Amino acid sequence: MSFIAVLRGRGQDSDEVIEKRMSQAVGEIEHYNEYDYLIVNDDFNTALSDLQSIIRSERLRLERQVQRHDALISKLLAD
Repeated sequence: MSFIAVLRGRGQDSDEVIEKRMSQAVGEIEHYNEYDYLIVNDDFNTALSDLQSIIRSERLRLERQVQRHDALISKLLAD
C-alpha cells in the first residue's frame, strides 16, 4: 500500500492537502544526506527509541560533558 493510499484511508485530509504533504516530504527527503542522523519512522516504537538514543548520545558528547563537569574533572586530576 502506498503512502498516499494510507493517508487517504485515514479520511482526515483532502487530496489537495495530501499531495501538498507528499510534495513537502519529498523535498525534505532530498536533503537527507545533509544531516548526521537518519530515523525512518516505519515503526513508532523503534523510531522513538532511535531518537532517544540520539538525544542521550548528544548529551554525552565530550565537549558537553567537559563543560558540565569541569570542576569535578579538574578536582580529580588535581588529587
